[in-house]
Amino acid sequence: MNSESPVCRRAPSRRQLLGMGLALGVTTPLLFSASKVSASVAKDHSALIEDLISRMTIEEKAGQLNLINDPFRFQPQQVNPTDGDGDPTRIAQMIREGKIGSLFNGVGAESGREIQRIAVEESRLKIPLLFAADIIHGLMTVFPVPLAEAAAFDADLAQRTARAAGLEGAASGIHQTYAPMVDVARDQRWGRVVEGAGEDVHLNNILAEARVRGFQGAHGLAHPDALLATPKHFAAYSAALGGMEYNTTDMSEQTLRGVYFPPFEAALKAGALSVMSAFNDLNGVPASGNEWLLTGVLRDEWGFEGFVVSDYTSERELVAHGFAEDDRDAARIALMAGVDVSMMSGIYLAHIPDLVAKGEVPMARVDQAVRRVLRTKAALGLFDDPYRGCDPVREAQVVGSAEHYALSREAGRKSIVLLKNDGGLLPLPKSGKKIALIGPFADDVDNVFGPWTIWGDPKHRVSLEAGFRAAMANPQDLSVTRGSGVESALDGGIDAAVKAAQAADVVVLALGEDTRMSGEAQARTQIDLPEPQRALAEAVAATGKPVVILLRNGRALELSGAVKDAGAIVVTWFLGSEMGNGVADVVFGDHSPTGRLPISFPHRSGQQPYSYDHKVTGRPADVNKAVEEYTARYRETTNTALYPFGHGLTYGEIAYGPVALSGESLAWDGVIEVSVEVTNSGAHAADETVQLYIHDRVASLTQPGRLLKDFRKVALKPGETKRVAFTLRREQLEFIGRDMRPTVEPGLFDLWLAPSAQTGSHGTFRLVK
Repeated sequence: MNSESPVCRRAPSRRQLLGMGLALGVTTPLLFSASKVSASVAKDHSALIEDLISRMTIEEKAGQLNLINDPFRFQPQQVNPTDGDGDPTRIAQMIREGKIGSLFNGVGAESGREIQRIAVEESRLKIPLLFAADIIHGLMTVFPVPLAEAAAFDADLAQRTARAAGLEGAASGIHQTYAPMVDVARDQRWGRVVEGAGEDVHLNNILAEARVRGFQGAHGLAHPDALLATPKHFAAYSAALGGMEYNTTDMSEQTLRGVYFPPFEAALKAGALSVMSAFNDLNGVPASGNEWLLTGVLRDEWGFEGFVVSDYTSERELVAHGFAEDDRDAARIALMAGVDVSMMSGIYLAHIPDLVAKGEVPMARVDQAVRRVLRTKAALGLFDDPYRGCDPVREAQVVGSAEHYALSREAGRKSIVLLKNDGGLLPLPKSGKKIALIGPFADDVDNVFGPWTIWGDPKHRVSLEAGFRAAMANPQDLSVTRGSGVESALDGGIDAAVKAAQAADVVVLALGEDTRMSGEAQARTQIDLPEPQRALAEAVAATGKPVVILLRNGRALELSGAVKDAGAIVVTWFLGSEMGNGVADVVFGDHSPTGRLPISFPHRSGQQPYSYDHKVTGRPADVNKAVEEYTARYRETTNTALYPFGHGLTYGEIAYGPVALSGESLAWDGVIEVSVEVTNSGAHAADETVQLYIHDRVASLTQPGRLLKDFRKVALKPGETKRVAFTLRREQLEFIGRDMRPTVEPGLFDLWLAPSAQTGSHGTFRLVK
């Protein structure tokens, strides 16, 4: 993209904004109906907010834009690079002086009350603090990592777990969470795949909306159970070149608008009033200094009225990017680009007063940022009740409740994906067979929560061993042997594992990644299992005993050798507090597996980046041919996935009939009904996820081979057949055209009703104008 691209252009100047009726300090109407309740609350406080702004010193204004780590409240682990450096006495004095507007990653109702008391009783203007935290997939009760939960293909489940996490956070003195992550992730080398909803835009949109609604609740942000959601990271952070954390991103505007923007739009339409900017540069302009992105798109196009917060020191990192001369210059660029709140770096507090004094930053822009922060505090009800969420009695009732742990178990089992089940090896019987549970995760509790868990209760971590023993009629039939570490061999480990396998009727191998192998700063060049685990699998497989693989992972993995060839393969992810019980529910057949892959498992690591909706190219490869030169493929493998997006087996035997359409054409302003009969001929009840994919045969811009447009879940008893129907409209066929607007053209379309992105029953229809 050249330097004249809209991605690289500066946002409109102040004079241009004035000409468009968008003068700095003048707000535009909210475009998102879901924000109306919170906007009304904020509007009721407009006079108070304007009065505060008129009385604030420039230092106090900069203080409202200053967000730092909470040094007062207990953190079980340090989660950021400089955590622990804050001096509580110094920070308390800064609060008194109005030099801090928000604190993050401190939890606790009683201590939160005392911190807030300093702000509202001892500071000059008595403006309440905003407390934020990284509540990604639970507080004390830990739910499956977001990628795992995406495998459930269940918006209601995602909303319920986010609601439970929101309840626990709000009861613990927290007002805002830095979630959900809505970055569409198509390179499994990138460690933060685990935090999002995978590679598909449609699934990301649905879950972004569900999670925002869950965190924030149904009664407006002022309700004491609400938690302000913060979709992140804006934008295209997940498309870092080579899958390397914090790396540069380079792409067309069509791809930005067609793939990476939609989940943010969905989250904002659901009512989110804060957004986090990203670390990466985008086509040469760092996201945290990108006026086109943070003002042109987010404000002028989408009408967003909340505030933008930088990711951890990302505004200061404009210097390292080579985009700013020094911290002072970085503060100027980030603020003028549209970053309202500076996280942890302190550069706004340090430099905004001088920048305004010397005329390099208009006071109107500072007031605008402060106004956005204060409006959000008002929407959260903090001016009416600054101590909301600071009730220890309520905290004890809500946090870690039995209901939340039951939901964690439900979410865990619904997130599990059965990749392979040759000969009906699963489910395992609860009695009558000796089971050898082998692998580094067999009895492990340290890696059940997964990445981005700060406050999970360490006393409530259910291991696979504990879950299995609780499920089995005779727990003595279970032997447990580690066999190897995660990334290192154990002395005598393989010998002990082979001995255990030989004495058993079936082997369950618990392999995969530990918590520190996925997540932020955990990019991998090879997305396979560590060599010691592969060696363990080969040795155990050589015994000839049936082998079930349980994969613990935060990304798609390359599977090979004995792992790939095992009789059954189950993706168990990181499932949270109730992991062992959730896995046992599925392995022993109390519940049939229902999960579907939200990411594609490649044949080889070198296929990355990979997503099912890649384009066919001018020389498409025939996937039915072993070798076909001069086509779009690698020498070593086809341009397919080993296990594609949407794939997941049940304990039933599912078959799809032919596609039925209500007509041969779809009228421009009409609908077409498409349906398929789905039959369960197996002996077990099953829940099938029927997926609707389309392909635009001919268009003014080349199109993906398939795109998911809808899905339905259907429960099937043994021997039962049901017809599953969808309604398709023209709007679902649109793509981003050359003018950067959604468009679609008349012509022929393929469609599939399918169990995954690589199979299914095929039909065609024509869009007519």
